[in-house]
Amino acid sequence: MSIPENLHYSAQHLWTKATTNDLWEAGITDYAQDLLGDIVFIDAPAIGSQLQAGLACGLVESVKTGSDLHALVDGEVVEINQAVINSPELINDNPYKSWIFRYRPTEDKAQIEKKLLSAPAYQALINGL
Repeated sequence: MSIPENLHYSAQHLWTKATTNDLWEAGITDYAQDLLGDIVFIDAPAIGSQLQAGLACGLVESVKTGSDLHALVDGEVVEINQAVINSPELINDNPYKSWIFRYRPTEDKAQIEKKLLSAPAYQALINGL
């Protein structure tokens, strides 16, 4: 199972990374997609919606079950990855290249990194499950 060092993680099995123009991408982890199985539907948060850390903001459905997407931090959704919406199985193929939404956080990068898990901390979390 892959856990890239350059990403930050939540206990709800989402990953995030800073991109350009103070925007961040978010998607589900390899661990999450493996648990879910074949992903068949993504209900991403709407563009312009306000994210609140820890609260549900979308849904991932698989042939096995559905799972809420929980916001990693507070912010505003600015873009949805339409390729993933149209072909949700892309997440199964490569979860770390298949971001679901981009957002503009209300906090700066240093504050966000303090709140989220590093790759080793995320690995420890899933080892304990």
